Amino acid sequence: MRRLRSRTCLTVATTLLAVGLVLLGGGAAAAADEPARDAAGWESLLGDRPSPQLGGRWIVVLHRPSLATRVAAAGGFATEGEERAWTTGAHRAQREVIERLALRGALIEPEYAYYRVFNGFSAPLDARTLGIVVKDPDVEGVYPVRAAIPAAVDAVAIEQLFARGGGRRADVRLPGFSGAGVTVALLDTGVDRTHPYIRRALLPGLDVLDPGGDASARQNPTAPERPERHGTEMAGLLAGSAGPAGLEGVAPGASVLPIRIAGWQPDTSGGVAIYGRTDQLLAGIELAVDPNEDGDAHDAVRVSLVGVVEPFAAFTDGPLAAAAAGASVLDSLVVAPAGNDGPAGPAYGSIGGPGGAPAALTAGALDTRSRSPTGHVLLLAGLRVLVSGNQPLGGVVSPGISVAAPVMALPRSVQAVVGAPGGFTRLFDSNGYSRVGGAAVLLPRGTSSPEAVREVVAAGATAVLVDGELPAGSLGTDGAVEVPILGLAADVAETLRAALRRAVPVSFAVGAAAFDVNAGRNGQAPFSSEGLAFNGAQKPEVNAAGIGLATSDPGRNEDGAARYGTISGTSAAAALTAGAAALLAQARPDLDAAGLKQSLVATARRSGGSTVGTVDPSAAAATELVSAPPTVALGSVFAKDTEVGRVITLRNTSRRTLFIAVGTGASDSADIGVDVVPRAARLRPGETVQVAVTARVPLLPRAPAALRGALAVHVRNGTTLRIPWTITVPVVGLDLIRNARLSSRSFQPSDVEPAVLTLILGRVDGRPDRPQLLPLEEAKIDLYRAGRPLGQLVLVRDTLPGRYSFGITGRGPNGKRLPPGPYELRITAIPVGGGFPDEESVPFAIE
Repeated sequence: MRRLRSRTCLTVATTLLAVGLVLLGGGAAAAADEPARDAAGWESLLGDRPSPQLGGRWIVVLHRPSLATRVAAAGGFATEGEERAWTTGAHRAQREVIERLALRGALIEPEYAYYRVFNGFSAPLDARTLGIVVKDPDVEGVYPVRAAIPAAVDAVAIEQLFARGGGRRADVRLPGFSGAGVTVALLDTGVDRTHPYIRRALLPGLDVLDPGGDASARQNPTAPERPERHGTEMAGLLAGSAGPAGLEGVAPGASVLPIRIAGWQPDTSGGVAIYGRTDQLLAGIELAVDPNEDGDAHDAVRVSLVGVVEPFAAFTDGPLAAAAAGASVLDSLVVAPAGNDGPAGPAYGSIGGPGGAPAALTAGALDTRSRSPTGHVLLLAGLRVLVSGNQPLGGVVSPGISVAAPVMALPRSVQAVVGAPGGFTRLFDSNGYSRVGGAAVLLPRGTSSPEAVREVVAAGATAVLVDGELPAGSLGTDGAVEVPILGLAADVAETLRAALRRAVPVSFAVGAAAFDVNAGRNGQAPFSSEGLAFNGAQKPEVNAAGIGLATSDPGRNEDGAARYGTISGTSAAAALTAGAAALLAQARPDLDAAGLKQSLVATARRSGGSTVGTVDPSAAAATELVSAPPTVALGSVFAKDTEVGRVITLRNTSRRTLFIAVGTGASDSADIGVDVVPRAARLRPGETVQVAVTARVPLLPRAPAALRGALAVHVRNGTTLRIPWTITVPVVGLDLIRNARLSSRSFQPSDVEPAVLTLILGRVDGRPDRPQLLPLEEAKIDLYRAGRPLGQLVLVRDTLPGRYSFGITGRGPNGKRLPPGPYELRITAIPVGGGFPDEESVPFAIE
């Protein structure tokens, strides 16, 4: 019998697409909308962004119930037989919809089917099939499949790291508990199942990419000695044991269920790259809540650690959010990285998916190292000094000798073709001589991975320069590469490239490096994503160490010894947070998935002016009172004297009766008036009380902005529960539709060669080092003739800022060819969080 849980809403937004308009492409913001910023280098350092083959795949969410919705409707109680019956019913209902669609001419072969966390499927859908699917009354929403990438970079030389103070142990602990008896699913790349550091913890794995496989780490199919690393590194942080110098993971007694949802897959260049797809991640969450796939989710893992991130996709109502909510209902907590795209905001930020999901516990990264490698650097362009002074070096092992070398910049065409023999192209001339020998090499932006560093060093480079400032010791390779690695601010890198284009000599020199006191200790890692999710809620909710963490590395050294190294990134912080959740689950088996999250967020240690605390399982184990949600988005305001609010639920998780007093706490503006009802309550063990929270904002700050504060709930003879709240002040009145153009203003109807509508949707504003995203809640295109509406061609929800292309086939909303004459496309964009829509018209004629 399942424990009682709170009912969870599983609704998601709807996407409609008619056959008269075909989505040809889209992506993150176009070049004009991508301001350079200090975190730019980390976009590639923490896992290069691949160009995946997505193949026109879509995720279709149905109105039909899933196992999670049936369990929630039953109040959280269900027998094994009931759950199997409900899963079978969800399967049957899904097949009924697919069969009905087939009768209407939409032949669909699902690639992945989802019955447990939500009811839906993913499949390649052409424009005609998609048009039929979105009009079906049982279809709740249709979402494009996107890429999800590992959110970390790896490095090695572990013994030297400990000797010099450059590596960090996973120092999250709960005395007396090891995670024994708790299973954590690791949704990531494959793992090295033979590695002695993690072998004890690993359960037989599941492989989404290769059904029937055991989730082992795969080698690059075209270039040997390039294994999938990330899963092995994450498993070590989570549950490693008996490592060198007493190294162990956060929860060495926990069991790890590896689920391979990312790995070497084909990319658009004709090679392969390491990535996952959102439909594959959803399939992994399905397996995590029902590992033996018998329809009964009583064997769901207690914690699901997601090691990949969908960049910038902090959506709170899409399939990933629905899956995290469904998993929580089935008692599995999803822990996700915040992302590695640096700070953003102050309103909507750079949080990646599924980190934006309300039910997911999202972790940001801290720099907790006591010492880090630095060296005195001099970078000259002619006589102009670009960099001078003591600078952090990205290499994990600091070089022991001085280096002086001319600088050369690899052109964009010289890229790391991961999967192609030889790696970088044109590093050697036709006679086999190195083009980079003896030089300090500035890598093309977006190729600064450990493999790229190793390639240029192997070709004779004496130093490596990358776009984007980076913390000392944060980038390394799988071997002791004794060359300095220096991150450059975006403006310095551009100045350097401009000088080289003008044939101005550029030189680089660095003195022998040493490990110095880390000035940024205990601060937020510069690559760690932050900001509000697209519903206005604070993300991440907790922080953990995320730079230079010692862990296992796949493979063996030349002497046959197991390899160890370090990892940096918010996925590393998520691994520590998932380990903390496993420790807490062992210590407090009475807590359900939502309770685990709420306890960890409520007790995270805050220091200085930080709004996000560091995860602390010891404090969480003593929690008596939790809040749902643990951080509160009160809403958006667009005018002065506006009132916003929502209802929160306080729950007694202790074994004693609690007397609580709810205070309005503090805010960052004394003008904001906060009220709570009721102000006091008596809660027996397990009881809940709903508290209405309202806030009046008399004066508006300059948009965009986020107003912050926290409620203080005092427990008599106990602790005080702090509940952070946020109010969003979005930008209004700015263009959300730009550069809308048709490739032809007069054309004949054609499904094969449609006219192409290109436009930029959403915005990316703010400072270069702190961009402000403004995604769209809804974008729609309606067809008009002579001022009369003919119907809607497309309705797209959850749209990231970027350049998009649509094929205008010359068919109307009913799918029939339009008769000759003048027409008009009316485009409407509605920003997330409400606000005023933007509209634009594009005339055209059918010949």
